[in-house]
Amino acid sequence: MERMRGYFGIGAENISKPMNLGNLVRSAHAFGASFVFLVNAHYTVRAARSDTSVAESHIPVYDFASPDELVLPRGCRLVGVELVDGSIPLPSFRHPLQAAYVFGPEKGSLSPRMLERCDYVVRIPTRFCVNLAVAGAIVMYDRMLSLGRFPERPLHEGGPPVEIPGAPLFVPNRHGR
Repeated sequence: MERMRGYFGIGAENISKPMNLGNLVRSAHAFGASFVFLVNAHYTVRAARSDTSVAESHIPVYDFASPDELVLPRGCRLVGVELVDGSIPLPSFRHPLQAAYVFGPEKGSLSPRMLERCDYVVRIPTRFCVNLAVAGAIVMYDRMLSLGRFPERPLHEGGPPVEIPGAPLFVPNRHGR
């Protein structure tokens, strides 16, 4: 995976399902998060068996009792991910180079205090809420596309042209030929 510019952290407030927590932390590890943070979590990362990458042994995990206790690195922007009026649709959002993304609980929303703390609030343009861990993966993927070092997408279907030494320019189609 190409290295993205800047850094990011992934967090959750009031998360209560260990499978969601494990999947979120595992995805954070896979996408190259610099840290994970939990605010008033009902379960610990250690109880989340779905984190098969054992992310906690590779990236730091911080626990905070409330939004007021949340401490982020200097210059880090807090980005809430929530379906609320006035939130920015994710495809129209420019990700900060230094960001911490926070997701609300499975059967609820980010607390009013957490929303006050956010520099930005974005929403994934879906018909209804998606699973917390899925939402996290979508946001991290969008960040990777925005800030990663990938070539522009081609104008036509398929991948970008591939240069093979000594051969004519190869443009793969969906069948890889």
